[in-house]
Amino acid sequence: MVGRMDLEFDGEIWFWRGPAPWHFVTVPQAHCVEIAANADLVTYGWGMIPVAVRVGATDYTTSLWPKDGAYIVPIKTAVRKAERVDVGDTVTVRLTLDV
Repeated sequence: MVGRMDLEFDGEIWFWRGPAPWHFVTVPQAHCVEIAANADLVTYGWGMIPVAVRVGATDYTTSLWPKDGAYIVPIKTAVRKAERVDVGDTVTVRLTLDV
C-alpha cells in the first residue's frame, strides 16, 4: 500500500433499472482521472475498486463500478433510508481508497 486517497464531491442520486436495480452517484470526471491513475493498485477484477464511503453521517464500504469511462458509487438502500435521500437528491460523497 502506497497511501490513502480521500475525495469529496457532490452528486445527484440516479437509478439504474438493469437486471439488478441499483442507485448510484457518478464520480466527477476530474476524480475519475485520479482514480484511474491508481486503479491497477487497488482493483480486484472487472475494474471494481473497493472504497470506504460517507454520505451524510452514514459510513459504509462498497466498490466503485466502472461505467462509460467513469466510475459510479452504489448508494445502498440502508444509506438512502438513514439519510432520507432518493433519486434526484444531491448528496455529498466522501470516498477513501487505500492505494
